[in-house]
Amino acid sequence: MTYKESFIKFMAESGVLKFGEFTLKSGRVAPYFINCGNYKTGAQLAKLGEYYAECINEHGLKPQTLFGPAYKGIPLSVAASVALYNKYGVDCNYCFDRKEVKDHGEGGMFVGKTLEDGEKVVIIEDVMTSGKALREVLPKLQGAAKINIEGMIITVDRMEKGLETNKSAVQEVKDEFGVNVYSIVNINDIIEALENGVVEGKEYVDKMKEYRSKYGA
Repeated sequence: MTYKESFIKFMAESGVLKFGEFTLKSGRVAPYFINCGNYKTGAQLAKLGEYYAECINEHGLKPQTLFGPAYKGIPLSVAASVALYNKYGVDCNYCFDRKEVKDHGEGGMFVGKTLEDGEKVVIIEDVMTSGKALREVLPKLQGAAKINIEGMIITVDRMEKGLETNKSAVQEVKDEFGVNVYSIVNINDIIEALENGVVEGKEYVDKMKEYRSKYGA
């Protein structure tokens, strides 16, 4: 089993990936749903960190710092940095932002590694729906130092066009900011996993393909 297949199985077993009929925020009715809020144990977080580390390694990224946007990205960046060290011997820094600037104690917008000019940073997030989180955090990062954003890692690329364009959120972020977004898996991987019996739900393959054909970017 490939690490991508293993990850899809892990998502299903964790109750994060579900199949059925779900009305999304966009109003579209999808045959699958991804709820990363269902990761809630130490074992799950440790395993999730390993998949992020494998994705970083697969794409040859050499980050000096992993950045986790508040709030969901905070535990993800920590888990990924621990996994990078345990799995590949890479001792990578991590940092995350505050929603509000701290005006006492050490103060500041960031916790963890102080960003420096030229630093190679990889952003760690769960999913990307519209790219809103990246748009909010980029000015903060670029205001802190002249960093080099090596890329952004997400768990799943839905490869779904937006409501106003035919581009996916991943494509829009690349075009607008020049940031490469890498996903552990994408929707085609999930469809293939269903077809190959990696996870239960083969009866949803046709609906998945139909949805992909209608809304895919």
